[in-house]
Amino acid sequence: MTVQENTGAAADLPGDADVTDDFGLAGVPDAFQRLWTPHRMAYIKGGQDQFKDKNDCPFCVGPTRSDKESLIVHRGKTCYVVLNLFPYNPGHLLICPYRHVPDYTDITVEETAEFADLTQTAMRVLRKVSNPSGFNLGMNQGVTGGAGIAAHLHQHVVPRWGGDGNFFPIIAQTKAITQTLDEVRKLVAEAWPGESNAQ
Repeated sequence: MTVQENTGAAADLPGDADVTDDFGLAGVPDAFQRLWTPHRMAYIKGGQDQFKDKNDCPFCVGPTRSDKESLIVHRGKTCYVVLNLFPYNPGHLLICPYRHVPDYTDITVEETAEFADLTQTAMRVLRKVSNPSGFNLGMNQGVTGGAGIAAHLHQHVVPRWGGDGNFFPIIAQTKAITQTLDEVRKLVAEAWPGESNAQ
């Protein structure tokens, strides 16, 4: 029995005989082939312990590098906007204060105002460059709240389109991203209004 037969997928595709052995998979066969994303394992395995303080926090280190290297699209006075390295959708942005603080209640009134303003601007810019039909905005607070990097506050701005929750993310836990991060960064940075401190 071939792997394809064991998983319920079509068995006689061109070239299958050259790459298929008689190994049988354990468990109950199903109709889904598997799409693997091993590049995410470094992120998943590192967990919260990979960022012990502001010296190794990517949200603290990022602004010390070039915008291109760090995927920064805009630098404000107290906060900045960066592309998510592991985006849920193309154009997935993060709003981050420069200060290394973990909780929304830790930021000052000035930081809160800029944080909110950058969120609104991010939505306007994403509407201009990629015409999403909706957004998910959110902050996961603390490890138990689901924060990937709980030590440094950040807000997600995720553009959404009809049908973007197809079988890839739901069944295969894989997203099809249609542009490189550098291409998306350039589009968003160039469309950002007004004076920018971006490099």
